[in-house]
Amino acid sequence: MKGVMAWIDERFPLSAIIRHELTDYPVPRNLNYWWNFGSLAGLMLVIQILTGLFLAMHYKADIGMAFDSIEHMMRDVNYGWLLRYIHSTGASAFFAVIFLHMGRTLYYGCYRKPRELMMWTGQILLLLVMGAAFMGYLLPWGQMSYWGATVITELFGALPVVGESIVILLRGDFVVGDATLTRFFVLHYLIPFLIAGLVVIHLVALHTVKSSNPEGVPQPEKDAIPFHPYYTLKDFLGVCIFLIIFLGLVFYSPSSFIMADNNVPADAMKTPPSIVPEWYFLPFYAILRAIPDTLSGVVAMGVATVIFAALPFLDRSRIPGGGRFRPVYRWSFAAFVLVVIALAWLGAQAAEEPYVTLSRILSVLYFAFFLTLPWVSRWEEKWLLQRGTLPKEVLDYMESEEKKANNGGQS
Repeated sequence: MKGVMAWIDERFPLSAIIRHELTDYPVPRNLNYWWNFGSLAGLMLVIQILTGLFLAMHYKADIGMAFDSIEHMMRDVNYGWLLRYIHSTGASAFFAVIFLHMGRTLYYGCYRKPRELMMWTGQILLLLVMGAAFMGYLLPWGQMSYWGATVITELFGALPVVGESIVILLRGDFVVGDATLTRFFVLHYLIPFLIAGLVVIHLVALHTVKSSNPEGVPQPEKDAIPFHPYYTLKDFLGVCIFLIIFLGLVFYSPSSFIMADNNVPADAMKTPPSIVPEWYFLPFYAILRAIPDTLSGVVAMGVATVIFAALPFLDRSRIPGGGRFRPVYRWSFAAFVLVVIALAWLGAQAAEEPYVTLSRILSVLYFAFFLTLPWVSRWEEKWLLQRGTLPKEVLDYMESEEKKANNGGQS
């Protein structure tokens, strides 16, 4: 066996790669449990791909058979009900983990130099996951699936010049029908593999610049500790707690993440009383509905989704650590989280007063967090330096970074 492993290592240094990128990978010693959500997102991606592969074996991408094929999985396929519930609950769990991962990135300022590429690849990952989730939502061919796809694809028609062409390209027809279902099924099947490839790029970017830490101040190489066994055990504990919650939902409340209207076959002649997307789309849906003009609403919704990629340029403070040493940013972040939660609640309400007015107010506050950040971050830095409350290691780091900048980036 040792001879076989030595032969493999000569031609493909697998054990060396594992040691370098996993077991011996140097990690700051002060990472907390908020850093667990990256590995949990990877776990959920694997679960979604595996359950999706088995579900695809029994799914029929045909409007006459799609709904019945789901019922066939649930009733006749061995453990088909379990695969379906893990996959449907897993979509919500995946987004919950991603949003918490994004929240940690924002709070601790992990998007700042030299980690801009990680932020941008993460932004693309978010868009791909949202696209896969939207396309997967049509596949059960229930009432909410059909009408949700109809409403969302129609929004692209508001784009000038190319709008109608994009709608037909998405649907493959003039209405949501068999061609749409086939296209969405193929894309829903393929996009997770694109996500997996981009995750590798995301990790390469991470391992190139090394992990950040709650303090924000880079630690000396000699103070780092190997990823294994310290953080593999920490991640394992996080995975155990997560799986207890996740499997509890799968076994005891699986229908919580399947809308009641989706248990009814799609009917183009019968519109549901209210068309509401899944909870992870609700904040953006509220922003869309807050603006009377359809085109402006679509643009605002799109910008609200991708504006996170601009954070490395918007945050002008030189103080490391995000909210760790910056009280104004910390409170701004807390307010932003409350705004997002409130927008999600408003997105599930009827498009009437006072919900529309509240959505408009909160949409302004949503964008204000980003647009005021350049001025607030610079003012906060000056204010904290005048107060003299920053720790010595933070001041030393800021001084060293300023010297690097004056020397043209040379240490």
